[in-house]
Amino acid sequence: MAVVVGAALLALPVATESGESAGLVTALFTATSAVCVTGLVVVDTESHWSAFGEVVVLGLIQAGGLGIMTLASLLGLLVARRMGLRLQLTAQAETKTIGLGEVRAVVRRVLAISAVVELLTAVVLTTRFATGYDMPWGRAVYEGVFHAISAFNNAGFALYATSLTPFATDPWVNVPVMLALITGGLGFPVLFEIGRRLRGRTRRWSLHARITLTTYAALVVVGVVGITVIEWSNPDTLGPLGVGGKLLVGAFQGVTPRTAGFNTVDIGQLNSGSLLLTDFLMFIGGGSAGTAGGIKVTTFALLAFVIYTEVRGEPSVHVAGRRIAADVQRQAVTIALLAVGAVAAATLTLLLMTDFTLDAVLFEAVSAFATVGLSTGITASIPPAGQLLLVGLMFLGRVGPITLAAALALRERARRYELPEERPIVG
Repeated sequence: MAVVVGAALLALPVATESGESAGLVTALFTATSAVCVTGLVVVDTESHWSAFGEVVVLGLIQAGGLGIMTLASLLGLLVARRMGLRLQLTAQAETKTIGLGEVRAVVRRVLAISAVVELLTAVVLTTRFATGYDMPWGRAVYEGVFHAISAFNNAGFALYATSLTPFATDPWVNVPVMLALITGGLGFPVLFEIGRRLRGRTRRWSLHARITLTTYAALVVVGVVGITVIEWSNPDTLGPLGVGGKLLVGAFQGVTPRTAGFNTVDIGQLNSGSLLLTDFLMFIGGGSAGTAGGIKVTTFALLAFVIYTEVRGEPSVHVAGRRIAADVQRQAVTIALLAVGAVAAATLTLLLMTDFTLDAVLFEAVSAFATVGLSTGITASIPPAGQLLLVGLMFLGRVGPITLAAALALRERARRYELPEERPIVG
């Protein structure tokens, strides 16, 4: 419904600078990208949309981010409560639900964290735009708020045709944006737990928080080091910069595949190795029940633990002193394989529709599914049918993993018998 309403508003003549309707496909694509906090665009946000259109886009980003975050947090809490009760009190598991007070508490905390992070980021960006770039204070406030909301919600929309490349070597712009997108990408269950630890209410990390923080940090290091090393001498990206500029730009481009979608270099000029590494990082995404997309770092980590356990020949998966239930393992495998299938099918279809290279098409498909928003610059040149395919991929990538995970966790079927066992040849 949010996508439909947003598309209708963006299709109005008042939403464009020219005063003419943007067209249904352009309006639908932009609205979906905003609500799904992706950031892919077929027209330049700043020059194509009027002030009304930009405010609509910003509202869709905030609504999509808060709505998805709130829903995901509540679904995660519901799953955790019901699964925990099945382990402890099976007889009461079917009737136990979240109380109204808990729902309100979760929503209040989500809103509070969102408001605080976006406000702090906006203040820093506004001050920098006004004092460092002689921007009028009114415009500085507008751009600071816009980019702060876009960053925290991992949307990737920018008011510049080249994203944040005009500020590539400015740490006062890059660092606040990186901190905002990391905070939003960790997921609210982890942020809640960090808050409880800071207040001294708990001394023990939950398994989910430990897996998320450790895997997220490891992937950030891989991204930052990998992009910086691969692009260090590339004359079209990091090559012309000094050491400090290379490190800052490399850090930003290593963090942004966590589904942020901003870029400070021309993505189309990256080496094939950097594109493939970014594909990998985008597909994994960020933390569960947050603004990030992808299959989520916990899904990736669980698959790695399953492989490690199988290689060691152990009968069950153990992580940090806890045994991982078999149904959780199946959920991780299901989500990952369905995601691979969706990206592969979309990539093949786009290859048949266009003349672009596999590198560019795969990057576009992964970016859409993982709701990242990075692009090699081909989005606007994809035919309308291909753009509609990306619309479906963005929507699937945003709501699919959350819905599927909740459905698999809450849906159990009792099997009254087991069939005879047989082992097919593997490998």
